[in-house]
Amino acid sequence: MDLVYTPEQIEFRRKARDWLKENVPGTRPSSREEAAAYDKAWQRRLHDGGWAGLNWPKEYGGAALTGIQSLIWFEECERANAPAYGLMSIAQTHAGPTLIARASEDLKAFHLPRILRGESLWCQGFSEPGAGSDLASLKTKGVIDGDHIVVTGQKIWTTGASTADYQELLVRTDPDSERHRGLTWIICDMRSPGITIRPIETMMGESAINEVFYDEVRIPISNVVGDINGGWSVAMSTLAFERGTTFLRDQISLSAKVERAIDLARRTPLADGRFAIEDSAIAEKLAELKAEGLGHRAMAVANVSNVDRTGSPGPEGSMVKLLVGGTYKALGEVVTEILGLGMLDYDHSRASNPWAYDFMNSWVVTIAGGTSEIQKEIIADRVLELPRAR
Repeated sequence: MDLVYTPEQIEFRRKARDWLKENVPGTRPSSREEAAAYDKAWQRRLHDGGWAGLNWPKEYGGAALTGIQSLIWFEECERANAPAYGLMSIAQTHAGPTLIARASEDLKAFHLPRILRGESLWCQGFSEPGAGSDLASLKTKGVIDGDHIVVTGQKIWTTGASTADYQELLVRTDPDSERHRGLTWIICDMRSPGITIRPIETMMGESAINEVFYDEVRIPISNVVGDINGGWSVAMSTLAFERGTTFLRDQISLSAKVERAIDLARRTPLADGRFAIEDSAIAEKLAELKAEGLGHRAMAVANVSNVDRTGSPGPEGSMVKLLVGGTYKALGEVVTEILGLGMLDYDHSRASNPWAYDFMNSWVVTIAGGTSEIQKEIIADRVLELPRAR
């Protein structure tokens, strides 16, 4: 791995910066429906500009960027305050890559162009009330009936379900199977009869996550990705993509937020009249966070370089996700020391106090995409090769 940018990479950065300068849209609306339309329009603009499917192969319409180019792109997006994927995240960062790796050519031909053009939103149907990050415990059943799978059960914490067009759905198709055997990964049309979606309001005042109920929902067997009862390995591919590169922008955004916290400390007086940055304890914590951000970036560069070399994400992404989640919480704690009671000035809108929103959301970061405990288990098992706990 060479940490010195090549002339080609420097030129790539200039090209990305120039395009973003001309194309970054205005503020994302707060309502769910308007935000969905905004995210689709941004994805369409990325597609038309040649920036859709950053690491997808060109044969499927992607930009085929290397990991380092993707890192540069996300750094420039943060610099330009460009929108994140938003509700397009699941479609772009792991549903699409999973289809490329494991789906039939018919499914690829139908879904991939629609994802790239921003015409379809996806959600993930993995977590259940009795099986959050422990996917092997899921109970939602799928019964084969002719050329359909009939699905009955419940999912929870389904981000974006109310606006999604399709879902990457994991069901148990062999009722006598144990743990990870007997699961099937299938594409569910979210407008199918028998689906009920119930929004869940979070402590941040938003309702992006949902409960989803399936009452004998009929899904064509042709929508199965991989093999019937072979869904575990497909799901592992999905989660590897999710943990491998999905959180790259989060890591870059976190470093930018640490810089903004340092600036906040320079401008904010404490009760004793000193500026917060003059408090040695606060200054030391901010310095530690800045150092952690640099460490995260080094790990992210190593991770994307590894993906470039091997062609697929490895378990190292779990280390970045675990550490970024911890740093997010530590950042919220030190900003609380800086703002004091001002941290409580929040009216259920992220725009009213982004610091308070980020602090509350830091707990979400440690759960979404697999809890910190699951990440530790992956690191122990697949990176350190320690004996399995179960």
